[in-house]
Amino acid sequence: MNKPLRRIAVFCGLLVLALLIRDNWIQYVQADELRTDKNNRRVTIERYASPRGDIIVDGKPITGSAETSGSDYKFKRTYKNGPMWAPVTGYASQAFGATQLESIEDGILTGNDDRLFFRNTLDMLTGKKQEGGNVVTTLNAAAQKAAYNGLKKQGGKGAVVALEPSTGKILSLASYPSYDPSSFAGNSTTTDTEAWQKLQKKNNPNDPMLNRALRETYPPGSTFKVLTAAAALEDGLYTEPNQKTDTPLPWIMPGTTTPLKNEGNIPCKNATLRVALQYSCNTVFGKIGADLGNDKMLDMAKKFGFTEEQFTPVRANASVFSDDMNASQTALSSIGQFNTAATPLQMAMVASAVANDGKLMKPYMVEELQARSVDTIERTEPEELSQPLSPENAQKLQSMMETVVEEGTGSNAKIPGATVGGKTGTAQHGVDNSENPYAWFISYAKGEDGSAPVAVAVVIEDDNAVRDDISGGGLAAPIARNVMEAVLKSKQ
Repeated sequence: MNKPLRRIAVFCGLLVLALLIRDNWIQYVQADELRTDKNNRRVTIERYASPRGDIIVDGKPITGSAETSGSDYKFKRTYKNGPMWAPVTGYASQAFGATQLESIEDGILTGNDDRLFFRNTLDMLTGKKQEGGNVVTTLNAAAQKAAYNGLKKQGGKGAVVALEPSTGKILSLASYPSYDPSSFAGNSTTTDTEAWQKLQKKNNPNDPMLNRALRETYPPGSTFKVLTAAAALEDGLYTEPNQKTDTPLPWIMPGTTTPLKNEGNIPCKNATLRVALQYSCNTVFGKIGADLGNDKMLDMAKKFGFTEEQFTPVRANASVFSDDMNASQTALSSIGQFNTAATPLQMAMVASAVANDGKLMKPYMVEELQARSVDTIERTEPEELSQPLSPENAQKLQSMMETVVEEGTGSNAKIPGATVGGKTGTAQHGVDNSENPYAWFISYAKGEDGSAPVAVAVVIEDDNAVRDDISGGGLAAPIARNVMEAVLKSKQ
């Protein structure tokens, strides 16, 4: 071979080598970067080329898919009773992405999860289109309906969380006002974008897209006294529900000249724990908090889940109990005021642990992940989170909470044929308590067999209500009762 031909052959060989290197670089090194590039529409077109898997409640889908027109995205998401289920599902939108279960379990729902690799490979070989799997939830449809309808009827803002104490399964997760994820599931600039903009907080002060059950923290008010009573029993400060406390009236908060006031003329002087919870005595539980001190109260709050985010798998905000308070501040925090704040999920966890003889189970809302063939890919197993109370002390606290419903402020939660324990709360809100308070109720219900299949937390914010009409027993307890009844009936 002459010299010019040899040079051309070497040059062509180098070109082929460069092309091979470049091709391998693109396919293996830059693959993920190119695949996720915002300008790569092929990925999103493929993403919406087939129906999305479903989110399942009680064996039935609460989601679906519909063919679109006028777009190269073939399928968009649809929702059944969208506003009721939005706090559970989140949304999946061609224009605005996805949140909550739709986002967390996106790989399963689209069929792109690595755990579906062999099934997808088989489908590819047989010419079958890739299909998404299903997310089976722990939710109870009847309980969710009772919760959402109760909040809607109330007309203000609020949230409900119901748990199964023995497992941690989330049975209801409702937030109001809510939104319909179907209204912006497509990518139309005239309909979907307009619906999206109307829901944004800057355009809608009611903030319907806020998941109040998981992402809003409220002062828990007197519902926190259940936790304070638990701390007193566990520490041995008081050992029996009917033991009188050392609580003068008036009781002056430590380091101040300010008495801690009770609501109305109620029998709080040296009241027993049972009577103090029944009448919701601020003086008794404030003094317990001051006597135990910040460290012991914080330790008990942490055992119930405070100060840590919870993942259900949707993230819930961390509830707050401070670590640097003086005795007076600790007293106020021990009655659910000052710097104490909790999500509805957190307060449902408090009621759940008491009902479960002191054992707190990790809350979760995904029962299992399925392939489209309904084969199980992954199943959630119940997990113990902590043991805030001994079984003996938990049962003492149960008897106190049951007195609240039978003889105290929680009578609106009574259910014929069931044993109900609860605690009302009316939490101060705004500078110098200038705004309408929040109405709380936490509770559990036991069936005839003595088991407690449900614990509930309800919070109501009603800016338009007459201030004197706002109470946990009046506004929140009836909703909790309806949710508990729905669960009890489903167990029969």
